[in-house]
Amino acid sequence: MNNNVFAQSARIGLILGAVAVSLGMIGVLEAFNELDVISSLLSLGQVLLYACPLIAGYIAVNREEVAAQMRPVHGIIAGVCAGIPTFALLYLTTIWETIRDSFINVSPKLIEALSFGNESVMAGGMRLLMIFAILGLVGAAFTYIPDLIRKAVLRGLYWAIGIGVMSEVLINVLRPRWERETLDMLFDTGVNRNPFIFIVIGIALITLLWQMFGKERYATYQSGLNSSQQKRNNLIRTILIFAVLMILPSILGRYLSQVSNTVALYILMGLGLNIAVGLAGLLDLGYVTNFAIGTYLMAIMTSGSEYGLANPIPFLPALIICTLAGMIAGFVFALPVLKMRGDYLAIATLGFGEIIRILAKSDAMKGTLGGAQGILDIPAISITGGLGRFFSGIVDGINGFLGRWDLSIITSNNGEIIFDKPPQLYYALLIACVLMLVVSSRLNNSRVGRRWMAIREDEDVAAAMGINTTNAKVVAFTLSAASGGLAGALFSTMVGSVFPSSFNLLISVNVLSLIIVGGLGSLPGIVVGAFALIGIPELLREFAEFRLLLYGIALMVMMLVRPEGLWPSEARKRELAKDDGPVTAAAGD
Repeated sequence: MNNNVFAQSARIGLILGAVAVSLGMIGVLEAFNELDVISSLLSLGQVLLYACPLIAGYIAVNREEVAAQMRPVHGIIAGVCAGIPTFALLYLTTIWETIRDSFINVSPKLIEALSFGNESVMAGGMRLLMIFAILGLVGAAFTYIPDLIRKAVLRGLYWAIGIGVMSEVLINVLRPRWERETLDMLFDTGVNRNPFIFIVIGIALITLLWQMFGKERYATYQSGLNSSQQKRNNLIRTILIFAVLMILPSILGRYLSQVSNTVALYILMGLGLNIAVGLAGLLDLGYVTNFAIGTYLMAIMTSGSEYGLANPIPFLPALIICTLAGMIAGFVFALPVLKMRGDYLAIATLGFGEIIRILAKSDAMKGTLGGAQGILDIPAISITGGLGRFFSGIVDGINGFLGRWDLSIITSNNGEIIFDKPPQLYYALLIACVLMLVVSSRLNNSRVGRRWMAIREDEDVAAAMGINTTNAKVVAFTLSAASGGLAGALFSTMVGSVFPSSFNLLISVNVLSLIIVGGLGSLPGIVVGAFALIGIPELLREFAEFRLLLYGIALMVMMLVRPEGLWPSEARKRELAKDDGPVTAAAGD
């Protein structure tokens, strides 16, 4: 029995060691080594490398069959075994001089990092085994720490590492507002050592105090509120969030506003696809179809190029037409697939997305859609007339109120409002997201939304209960597509040009991924998922080649560790609870 327990610890270490070697051989460690978390002390690549023995040590001893007094031994075994694959790679480089012919990412920089710059690669490998053994022991020691303290420390580490990774972004945001000496004290190539320790301790203490004293009191306070008090608190919270969102572009600047626009665009599409996937359970992999229709239609109606109309349509009417066109496309494409479910439905909708991309690129549609050359000269968003004068007065008032903080946000000119720069486009996308958020929230709590959730749980049972599943699915596809058409129209004005290459399968995959990571059926989860899968990769563009890899890892981790998502809906949590079956959860909804 004891031998089996030790063998299991060794196996866990070897698995995590294989993960470390894989990260090195595909180039992740070398690329991430360029980004410092702690200035000149710890890089992101080293964080990933050292996390493997830590996790191995923790998992190896966090088992019932491991006696408490034997945990350190198992942690060391797991840590050493986690280092064996990396040591084997270092040894292989000493006897196989042409290893880079087969594994191009096994570069001198990677070997230098793994051997800690030692002239003797094997001596560096032995040092790595010793460090991994110590880290395995540290991982084992974490099991002796009470859960409350362990979670607080881990949260502090997460925050400190995240701030270190985003240090360059934070420096750009804070530079116009903070003194240079203050920034130099906090940041260099990453977070400086002392501020890093302060962040870890500070976040850990705040988390600990909240868990010990604040959480229960807050829950008691919330439970004691009547309906009017709850509405008042929700209103105050909404006003504060709205105020922060209004001044956000002025704080972030031009580049980060552009990143925010990309995130907002995916939030908008995520809110639409969530209706079909999150509520109705209809796996749609062709959502890019609606996005492409809205984009091309807006380009044709407003462009000044040869492919545009002789008399361009103003923005707002064109936007409404694009949204309606997306709904019509969703209705038409729903008809052939109404009787399909699961994988078959996914494959069919995937075909729609490929059809629209190939048509846009083909010579047959070149006279209308521009073919591979696309459509150029798409004007920026502008609102004129009486509505433009109305909004112009509001904008001038806002600018006058915020002018003392140099937060001029939208330009207005003789009754015309123009959104032609990232900080200004942000507000157009914000309005669209808020409108779609309100619509989605109402649908979630409506009779139609409950029908969709019943279909998601079991379509046959839903039909037996008297729900017209055909009508419900058509409505889900139609309303879901509206958001895609709206997002496509706004995207067209954002980029000023449209090309078929912008509408590949990856768009649909991205939107579906952020819904899964955020939490199926959860509106806040969509926002969190978009920031996690779209915002962070946009900020770390130097690692763009590993974007799909990170998507895959994120999805795997979410399915294993937190299948309900980062911010799940209450219904989804009930469905996945161990003591609740699908029928019970559906009845509860």
